[in-house]
Formats: sequence, structure tokens, C-alpha cells
Amino acid sequence: MPSHRMGRTTEDIRRELTAILREVKDPRVQGMISIVRVEVTNDLSYCTVYISSMEGMEQAQTAVKGLKSAAGFIRRELGHQLKLRHVPEMIFKATDSIEYSANISKLLNDLKE
Repeated sequence: MPSHRMGRTTEDIRRELTAILREVKDPRVQGMISIVRVEVTNDLSYCTVYISSMEGMEQAQTAVKGLKSAAGFIRRELGHQLKLRHVPEMIFKATDSIEYSANISKLLNDLKE
């Protein structure tokens, strides 16, 4: 039962973070960034958010810096949207999974030709 609730809470956080990222005005966050994965600790004290960008790892790392500076705004908005008793502290990490998957897709398309 608790794992089902944690899974639902994790998905709710991911959905709301996606909407909140559109509202962030920081120019470092603008662009083709995506939330790849969200991991929440069992006690809801920390939430690790993995960010990826189509422009590459450098853009994802720049976006992470912008998100860290906007963490208070993001956390407040998340609390208003989800009505959680305790809103987890956000930890943002850059990953290159979108760039990696685009590269794999390109390689597979080249094999077809």
C-alpha cells in the first residue's frame, strides 16, 4: 500500500513540476528541457529531479543552475498545487538521456538505409 501511494505522489510531483517549469522566468531554464525522472525519498524530505536537454549536457547543466536558484519558487508553487503537508526539498541533476536517445535513434535510422 505505501509503495502505491509513493508512486502516485511521485507522478503527481512530476506532472506539477512540468507545469511549473513553464512559469519559471529565468533565461537559463528556457529552451528544450525535460524532466526525465523524479525520485522521492520515503519520508518525502527530498526529491531528486533529473533534467535533460535536447541541446546537450551543457544546456542541461545551465538549466540546473537556474532551477537551483528558483528552487524556493518551485517548492512554494508545488506546495500550493499538491496540498502536501511537507513539500520535499528539490535536488536538480543534469542528465544526457535525451541526447543519448536521439543519438541511438539516429544510428538506427542510418542502419535502415
